[in-house]
Amino acid sequence: MSITLAVVVLAAAVLVGGLSRRYGLPAPLVLVGTGLVVTLVPAVPEVPLEPDLVLFLVLPPLLFSAALSSSYVSLRADLRPILSLSVGLVVVGCVVVGAVLHLLVPGIPLPVAFAFGAIVAPTDAVAATAVGRSLGLPRRTLTILEGESLLNDATALTLYKVAVGVAIGSAASVAQDIGIFVAASVGGVALGLLLGFFMHGVLRRIDDPLLESATALVVPFVAYSLGEELHTSGVLAVVVCGLYVAHRGYRDISFSGRLQLESMWRLIAFVLECLVFLLIGLQFQTTLAEMAEVDVGHAFALCAAMLGTVIVVRIGYVFGWAWLSRLVGRRRSQFDGPRQLTVVSWAGMRGVVSLAAAFGLPQLMADGVRLPYRELVTVLTFFVVIGTLALQGLTLPLLIRRLGLGRSDTAARRRLQAAAVETGVRAGLARLDELVARGEPAAVPDVVARLRGDAESRAATTWEMVDVDAPGLVPAAAYRSLRRDMIAAERDAVRQLRDDGTIDDDMLRDVWRDLDLEEELLSRQ
Repeated sequence: MSITLAVVVLAAAVLVGGLSRRYGLPAPLVLVGTGLVVTLVPAVPEVPLEPDLVLFLVLPPLLFSAALSSSYVSLRADLRPILSLSVGLVVVGCVVVGAVLHLLVPGIPLPVAFAFGAIVAPTDAVAATAVGRSLGLPRRTLTILEGESLLNDATALTLYKVAVGVAIGSAASVAQDIGIFVAASVGGVALGLLLGFFMHGVLRRIDDPLLESATALVVPFVAYSLGEELHTSGVLAVVVCGLYVAHRGYRDISFSGRLQLESMWRLIAFVLECLVFLLIGLQFQTTLAEMAEVDVGHAFALCAAMLGTVIVVRIGYVFGWAWLSRLVGRRRSQFDGPRQLTVVSWAGMRGVVSLAAAFGLPQLMADGVRLPYRELVTVLTFFVVIGTLALQGLTLPLLIRRLGLGRSDTAARRRLQAAAVETGVRAGLARLDELVARGEPAAVPDVVARLRGDAESRAATTWEMVDVDAPGLVPAAAYRSLRRDMIAAERDAVRQLRDDGTIDDDMLRDVWRDLDLEEELLSRQ
């Protein structure tokens, strides 16, 4: 792909993604649809999907960003259902989907069929959680889906490498393949912990927001590259490192560094998510070329059969695992009832990792013979990805609303957040009392009274927002509305001073930065 074409694709992805965000449309589906339509225009050149580019430049930062925004505490609390989906379901899906394909296409080698099963096993790391978060799914349901998408790529890609090794004739015995799988998983976790510990130590010694952001930006690429070079799971290394930093490292980052890091990763995630979904749609042209090598009518029938198999396997596994868990008498249910089970079983959209793995299949086997049925696997993967994104992606929001799960725990979370803010305020006031009792020179009566009033006002404001859905404008919401208008007037006045030559641009930016931080705080209340 030329540099000019790459820039055009990136700009188009951001434009379409931005318009989707602006008008409240499902960005993944709009981007995929745009890519499909664009490929039908004769003058549009083919945009190849480079597997190494996706797996090295796109996947690590997306996973690291998701890990940073995840909760280690929540993931640990729901580790059983997360592991059952990210490991158990991936293995079962790989075997069942591969076996069904082998039955429908008897000539396809079993290792190639299992490679296809591994390719379509992992769910997309963005699509389901983005929908769930926008509709206000219960926190536990989101945690399970996030945890699954963080870990299932590692399981699927490791199985994929083993299956491809067997298919091309470069693998060893089955026992050695299982040993490779276990070693890669354990090694990836160990490497992620080591890099997380190292990054934590570096962040503790840096007090420069720019260096903190630069360090955090480099880490996912280092983790993935080292993992692959050491023949462990680079994906697991990235995820574990991100979770470690989120749990232990953020407290050692300066406040300005945390603000900058959050903004940086939100921007990176948005751009990369837009890019990968557009690239999925743009692969239609390549897929059509691959279809020239297979029986089209037979391929469409197989596509429908494999799409149905992928969906049914997930539904059957989720409900079957829940039934089995109750059967063995676990005290705590792994899922919160049939409504949550239904959402989790239907949130199985596939994404760019599956496509990258399919397009990355070797052309030749170890003896130089062409890998059989490679084109068929590519076509099937493309239609499974598009089919799950369209069918499940379009209906998942409706399903969540029909089940009454959207915004179901918003009020409870607001109350919990208000209680947390009040706990922090009380701790701050206790510290203020200690400083006053100790005779701190800065603790003059006027300053102390102002600090105490501001602290108690923050706690009261947070509790007022618990009832924000009640009729009428609560005081906290009224304060935010009025203060925003005041900030806009202050910005205009300071800009006028700059235009008149009274102050320069550096001073303008300094004043505006303080106003921006205050408005950011207002937007989070």
